Formats: sequence, C-alpha cells, structure tokens
Amino acid sequence: MKKTLLFILFCISQSFYSQADCSTALAVCGNSNITYNPTGIGLVDETLGGCLTEGEHNSIWYKLTIATSGTLTFDLIPTNPNADYDWAMYGPNVTCASLGAPIRCNAATVIGVGASTGLNMTSTILSAAGGSTTPYCRYLDVVAGETYYLYLDNWVGAGGSTTAPFSLTWGGTATLASPFTDPVLQPNPFVPPGIPAANPNNPREILICSSPALFDFSTLTPGILNGNPNFIVTYHTSQNDALSGASPITAPLIVNTTTTYYYSIHYQDPASPNNALNSCRQIGAFKFKLGNITANDATIFACNNNKKGQGTFNLTTANVFGGTNVTIIYYPTLANLNAGTGQIANPSQYVSAEGVVYADVKTTDGCSDYAVITLRFYPEVVVNDAILRACTFDVNLKTASFNLTTASVTAQTGTTKKYYPSLTDATNGTNEISNFTNYISPNGVVYVRVIDGNGCYGIAKIKLEVIPPVYSTVLKDKTICIEDKTILDAGTGFDGYEWSTGATTQTISNVGVGTYWVKLKTGDCIILQNVKVYSSEQPVITSVDISNTTVTINVNGGKAPYQYSMDGIAWQDSNVFTNIKRGDHKIYVKDAYDCEPIEIGIVVPNLVNVITPNGDGINDVIDYSALANKQNLIFNVFDRYGNKIFQADKMNNYKWDGTAGNKKVATGNYWYSVSWNENDKKGTPIKYSGWVLLKNRE
Repeated sequence: MKKTLLFILFCISQSFYSQADCSTALAVCGNSNITYNPTGIGLVDETLGGCLTEGEHNSIWYKLTIATSGTLTFDLIPTNPNADYDWAMYGPNVTCASLGAPIRCNAATVIGVGASTGLNMTSTILSAAGGSTTPYCRYLDVVAGETYYLYLDNWVGAGGSTTAPFSLTWGGTATLASPFTDPVLQPNPFVPPGIPAANPNNPREILICSSPALFDFSTLTPGILNGNPNFIVTYHTSQNDALSGASPITAPLIVNTTTTYYYSIHYQDPASPNNALNSCRQIGAFKFKLGNITANDATIFACNNNKKGQGTFNLTTANVFGGTNVTIIYYPTLANLNAGTGQIANPSQYVSAEGVVYADVKTTDGCSDYAVITLRFYPEVVVNDAILRACTFDVNLKTASFNLTTASVTAQTGTTKKYYPSLTDATNGTNEISNFTNYISPNGVVYVRVIDGNGCYGIAKIKLEVIPPVYSTVLKDKTICIEDKTILDAGTGFDGYEWSTGATTQTISNVGVGTYWVKLKTGDCIILQNVKVYSSEQPVITSVDISNTTVTINVNGGKAPYQYSMDGIAWQDSNVFTNIKRGDHKIYVKDAYDCEPIEIGIVVPNLVNVITPNGDGINDVIDYSALANKQNLIFNVFDRYGNKIFQADKMNNYKWDGTAGNKKVATGNYWYSVSWNENDKKGTPIKYSGWVLLKNRE
C-alpha cells in the first residue's frame, strides 16, 4: 500500500470503496454540501442499535470533528422522492468499537411525509422508530473538539438494489472545515509522487540520473493533483514547514539522495482567499534515488517464411532493459539514434533482412542508454509437394473426400499443418480449410502451410486426383404396403457386396419398409449406395358430413383413387353413402396401393323432424345428450334466414325445447347442426345437419 498521507484539521484519508464502515468513515471537515450515492454495505454489517433494528442496506458512515461550538443541524435530501433514508448519530467522542446507543436516531417512513430527513431546530424528538411520520429529530448542541459518527442508510429491503443519490447540507451555528472529503471540490484522488521504497514505511522515491542534481519540483505538481482543480501543491525541506505551508521551495533546487523532502496540498478557493477550507492541508514525504540505467544488447529472431528473404521482427520483445517506467525508441542506425531522426514507426512489426538496429532506453527522469539489437532468421522449414488420390462418392462423378493430413509434405518433426484452397490464402493465412480430414473436392490442388515450433512456415502444393465410382443402375427405391415384404437387387458386375443387413450377396429378400445401403466394390474403390423401401402413405379421413341418412366421407393423403366401404367387404368408388340407418357404424377407406384399409367409427344420430314443446312429455325437445361423450360436441339451431338462435352445450345437456333467450319461438321450420370429434386417435371431425318443424301452440 502507498505510504499513508498526513491530514491536518481533522481530515483523514480513506479508500473510496470502504466508506460504508464505521472504522473507515468518511471524514467531514467542513459545512459544505456533500453528495453521495450509497450502494450496498461495507466490509462489516455493523450493530447499529436504537431505532435501527434491521441491519444495513445501502449505507455510508461519516466522521465529524467540531471546529467551533454551537448547534448542529443537517438536511438529507434524496434525488428520488421514494427513497427511504434512515440514520443515526453516535457520540460524542465514542469509538467504532464501542459506539453505544445513538444519541439521535430516525427510521421514519417516507409515506405521506416526503423523503427528506435530518436534524432541525423545530423538532423535539430524539428518536423516531420505523413507521413514524416524523422524519426530523432535535438539533445537537456540540462543543469544539468533539467527534461524532453519522450513519446513513437507504432502506430498500435486504438485498435491494434501488439506490438514490442524496444531498447532505449542514446547518446550525457550529462549524466544520476541510475540502478533502467533498467530491465536488476533489473529484479525483491525489497521487503521491515517485514509487514506493523497499520498506513501505519509508518515504517514496523519485529517480534522478545523478546526485547531486538540479531538480524542478513544480514538474511533480500535475501528477499529484491528478486533475483536481483549485488545489495548490508546495514543496518543503521539513515536515513542520509542510504542515504550516512555511518556506516553500519556489525555484529549481540542487537535490541529493539523502535529504527527505515534503509536499503539501491545500485548497485555494478562487472566489474567497480567506475561506477556512484553504487552511486544510495534506502532506507527504519523498526522497531522491539515483536512477542511472544500463541497457542490454540482445538478439531476436524472425521467420524467413517461404524463403522470402525478409522477416517481421517484434523489436519490443528484445530484453534491452530489466526495469520498468522507461521509454524505448528504436532506430535503424546508431547515427539516427544520436541525431534523434528516422525513428522506426512500428517496432512490433519491423520488416527487415538479417542485420542490426538500435534501442534508445530512457527513464521518465531523463536517464538513458542504448542497446544493439541483432536480427536473425530462424532455421528454414523444408517442405515438398505431394499427390493424393481418392475414390469419388458423389453421383455426379466429380468430387471425392480427401484426408489432406495423409499427404507427405515434410520429413521435419514437431510441425503443425494448416490447409488452404489457394497459394494466396496459404501465404496470407486466410480462408483456412477446417474439414481437412474430409475435404470434398474435384480434381485440383490445395496448399499446406507447414509451421514449426518457432511459428515459421513453408508452403507445399498437394495435387488432388478423383477416381470415378461405379454405381448399380438396377437398384431403385420401392414403395410397398407397410405389411408387405420385397427383394432388393444390386445387379451384377461388382467385385463385392456388403448390405446394411450384413448380407454379402447380390440380392437380399424378405425386406420390409426402411432405409438400406449396400457397399459396392470396384477395384480398390468402395462406394456406398442407399436405397429406400417406402411405406405407402395411408389415406386420412379428414372429416365426415352426415345429412339425415346420407354420409359423405372426406379423404386426403395416400394415393388416389380411393375405395370406400361401410362393412369392409363391399367397396365403392363414391365417397357418398345413402339410406344409412341410425346408430353406430364403421367406415373403411383404402387407396390405390390396396393396403390394409383404415377405419373409423361414426354415429348417425336419431332424426327428429317435429317437436311440440307443450309439456306433454312427447316430442317436447330435440335431445342429443346421448352424444355428450364425444369431443367438442356443439348443437346449434338456426332460423330460415341462417341466424343462429340457440346453442345447446354441456350447460343445457345438449337439448332444445323451442326457446331462444328463454322465450318460445314462433311455429315454423328451423335448421340445426350437430358437430363433434370422434373419440379415435385423430379426433375425426363429424358434422350432422337436419331440419325440424317446431309447433308452438301458445
């Protein structure tokens, strides 16, 4: 960790992330406004006491040291009106290890009272428990020199993620002082100069190239301030001077490696030179250390790829200096280095033949030395061209599958190979062939990039030759009924057969529906030929329409023409059957393949053509409750204009008593339809339609 900095006027340095714990509370040394957005809790879930009973949620701790006695108030105003900030004040002069009960505590709800909370001069309460509608507590009477801890928590429930920045404004007659805890005044952390000493408790160290040396202390200021405006850094030769700001070093000074020097940071209000914040100071110590360096000569290697005569050297890999915090500039000649001209613009990709270049190594303190970098080539990668022959498997007799890894293109061990479709791609490393063990190609060439352990490569050409295949011309796909068997014949003239069934004969018999293959051998080439035995597609009864005693069967799929039957014995070409009796029936359908027919069951409902709903128990209703076990049963009644006047369903037990909207309808003819899905595997839709004469005598 960097050497701890000394703060005066009640200001202590804290890491930004840890300000949510009491032990690392953010010091408040002034009555200036504070803005913050607490998220989560710190490293410790504190024991809070008082009105705060549920632990921490999104919290921050502040430590206050009183500069002048008086009354102390504050207003905490969240940017989100729905935020719910709870808080507690501990003290005076307590420690985080023994906070005791809070002297002021408020956990008031925001409902109906607003999100602002704090201490004011009008409230008389000292504590407000959760649920209270009093968000302010009584002010504090404070005495100079006392310290207090203020805990703030945006209560959004355990594990909650809703946060809200707040503005914290101090009031009352007491005063505080310091600019160093206000993120508006100091948006960035200050950065101590130099580097840590070997013993972190010793002053930090700044390198100089010689001792004694003339040093301009003002060159350290921008790095220390780190972009913080309205702060001033002065430099001193004693700690007391640094604390008081006395005797600042105002001009370059002869320094050595034994004296300890000090820097002092203070705020300078641009609008008010007498602002109390201007007196807050933060100081640190540093020493000078001799930083002369020695650069190391080095040799680096690059690849002379494909005997090009030039390699791409990464000059930055040359180990010309073992330390850090240096700038290295590379030059093609020593004369260029001495003159500071002709700098190598891209040292990580320097294209060159074998030779030497020069590196100028310089520290931030101006210390420098140069090194000679020797450029050498790695040993050449030796390759040779090759030929691959493969049997085609494509029916167009033009392509084959090549395993490019079997091409013998080098005798050199410890190499890797990458394959490319063209010489340009092999040279540029583009469009690499990924399926090199199963590379599908016609007659042609590919290129292989042979890479050794140094990353160097040579390029060889592989010639690809396709051996044409021989297929059976008699082996064809077949279609049969699913219950039938057939014979597959691969034909004569082959040197060997191997079927997917395990048979090694020209033909196989007793073959059912399925996918088969046979490997046919001609000379050294074996090709695989697929053959399929298809099951004829069965027709599907898509729906059945029933009108009185006429049944119409609607079929799709399979192969036309279709045959229809109501008993599985007598077949007809027409899909319409007439004069069918009421009750349960079977329907059979088969297609042109004459396979086993498909069948479904249907119901031809009882026909009711007249109802007289007069309450005598005879023909009072149309009743299709006998079909209630069918799927999606719907019974609709229409008038002669096609308007639906009634729908019977499960609620009225699929019956119609001649009413519509609980009123009897007029005597006349009415149409009705009954639809359902049969309880078979396909849920065949059935539609039955008819007419009825309704006689209402009232």
